[in-house]
Amino acid sequence: MATAAIWLSFAFILGLFMRQVGLPPLVGYLAAGFLLSFFGYESNEILEEISHAGVLLLLFSVGLKLRLSTLIRREILASSILHMLITIGLVYTILMIAFSLERQVALIIAIALSFSSTVVAAKVLEGKRELRAFHGRVAIGILIMQDLVAVAVLSIGNGVAPSPWAFVLFGLLFIRPILLRLLNITGHGELIVLYGLLLALVIGGASFEYFGLSSELGALLLGVMIASHKRAVELSDSLWSLKEVLLVGFFLQIGLLGHPDINMLQQAFIINFLVPLKALLFFFILLLFRLRARSSFLAGLSLATYSEFGLIVASMGVQQGWLTQEWLVLLAVSVALSFAVAAPLNRYAHEIYEWLEKFLLRFESRKRHPDDEPINIGNSHVMVMGMGRIGTGAYEYLSQKMERVIGLDSDPIKVELHRKEGRRVLYADAEDPGFWSNLNIEGVHTVLLAMPELSAKIIAARQLRKLGFRGAISTTIVFDDEMEQLKAAGADYIFNYYDGIGASFAQNALGHKS
Repeated sequence: MATAAIWLSFAFILGLFMRQVGLPPLVGYLAAGFLLSFFGYESNEILEEISHAGVLLLLFSVGLKLRLSTLIRREILASSILHMLITIGLVYTILMIAFSLERQVALIIAIALSFSSTVVAAKVLEGKRELRAFHGRVAIGILIMQDLVAVAVLSIGNGVAPSPWAFVLFGLLFIRPILLRLLNITGHGELIVLYGLLLALVIGGASFEYFGLSSELGALLLGVMIASHKRAVELSDSLWSLKEVLLVGFFLQIGLLGHPDINMLQQAFIINFLVPLKALLFFFILLLFRLRARSSFLAGLSLATYSEFGLIVASMGVQQGWLTQEWLVLLAVSVALSFAVAAPLNRYAHEIYEWLEKFLLRFESRKRHPDDEPINIGNSHVMVMGMGRIGTGAYEYLSQKMERVIGLDSDPIKVELHRKEGRRVLYADAEDPGFWSNLNIEGVHTVLLAMPELSAKIIAARQLRKLGFRGAISTTIVFDDEMEQLKAAGADYIFNYYDGIGASFAQNALGHKS
């Protein structure tokens, strides 16, 4: 118990410190792990189980937001394979020349460094609510392909093949209606949380592991199987806090692998010089498949890390006697450093792209990927950006007032549901500068910004004013300190919707008074 108290204290203090200096708390959790390792603490079986559960819940949550059909795409399959082959070849050559390593050692390290972090990318994209944006779907698809390769490498390296009974798992497709039915009857309390844990850790994780397959892959696929259910978003939200807490264990565990010395830190910095090359390579490969410069840049930046799977592969190399323990610690430091660098870069990814846009557009193909084409809003007079509850309510009210209104949202599943209900809603990313540059707003007199992210609202307001839009820009806020930033960006009318809930509730009650 005392050890757990120390772990929690270090994680909280350093996580809070990193947040105060503008870095994600996960960088603090990694630092806490390294510091604890310096003081002689080591990981144990309990922390490993917590860490593993956090990763499974994260991947299950990612699966809940995906559709398998979006992954089986040329730009995903070919990009992931091509990038891995080039990266492995390049890193292998550098290691052989610079370090004069044995071929087997250089190959294992090159393979380990070719992966990008599923945990960090998924966490960053989920935090910005971009998992379903086009670049987010491409990035997650590539990561899933990499994870499948990692599973194959581990199976070959360990000499363990999947169980001949692994085909039994295809039976999950037949019991899917039962799983969906159970989700219907779990209610809204603790049972839905327990059911989510059952799906992610037991049916997805433990069953796949029992048959010699990756538990991570199992959790992800279970999420994909449930994704089409109407309560999938509620299930994901109910698991959110628990998942976040358990993931602290994952980052602590990485740090507890060992503390680096000065020489190891220098080597880790050198290894991290390859990270920008990974992002650059992703950028140009995705451009080959006619993605826009923006989508290629954002996807490449979200993949600009080393991976926790790389550590698993390296750990297998240590167990087989191919690598020394020092290499594993060096790779752990390199992975942690790549996390620390990538996190703030991804936080300001849209602003960085705006700064580089003119230069990056030179490399863009004239032909566009069908999912990356600019949209036509027709003769609409009002645009509602963000078709969640608030945006949908505004859309319905304006439609009843006979306004020509159109909704925009970056979630293709949400767009599809709105269209089935008869609303004019288009798939579009309001944070996309390319979207604004190809948009004709001549007939629009009002824009409502109902996206949940403050950064998205600020960017949208600025882009509208850059286009010379003189109409009204209305937006919502949750915290009062957001008001000045939105006013400076060009918003006219700003509403804190929590302020109006009480009045609306009272009005509704009086309206039904007999």
